Amino acid sequence: MELACLDLEGVLVPEIWIAFAEKTGIEELRATTRDIPDYDVLMRQRLALLDQHNLTIDDIQAVISTLSPLPGAVDFINWLRERFQVIILSDTFYEFSQPLMRELGWPTLFCHRLITDEKGRVVDYKLRQKDPKRASVQALHSLNYRVIAAGDSYNDTTMLAEAEVGILFHAPDNVIAEFPQFRAVHNFPDLKQAFIDASDRPLTL
Repeated sequence: MELACLDLEGVLVPEIWIAFAEKTGIEELRATTRDIPDYDVLMRQRLALLDQHNLTIDDIQAVISTLSPLPGAVDFINWLRERFQVIILSDTFYEFSQPLMRELGWPTLFCHRLITDEKGRVVDYKLRQKDPKRASVQALHSLNYRVIAAGDSYNDTTMLAEAEVGILFHAPDNVIAEFPQFRAVHNFPDLKQAFIDASDRPLTL
């Protein structure tokens, strides 16, 4: 059996922190794993900025409630689920994901949790496990699944390397240049074709 593993932000939905940066005008919140490969460094920077500007989980969730999946994403995920079992492996947080998961038809999501205080301040975060995307693919391999994975950022590359086939989607030039071993595509029709080509079954569009 083949499984499709996808990143979430930048692949199926907008980058939440970028949307929040645009809403608040805090330019430093635009940084993502496309820019800062070390996820802990990135999250500590985000937490410090939230504290500095007195922003709460409610402020972030209010912005998320205005977002929708990327154009073509709902059609793509429906197409993919007809041909593969699909798991979303994301470095987002369960506290962020519900509105967007609803619009995507509730695919299975593995991600992290935020820790908030009684006033709604985000004081910390809890990873599901170390290098969670790669570890998830390893676990699926232990269950005898063949995995095809797609993502767009530095934090996806260990997942892509662990999978039988890794695909870069909507990735920036710097990530594509550093990881030429992965096929790079930039739109959903080409991503569909990449999954068909990667499959060991006779699939069609």
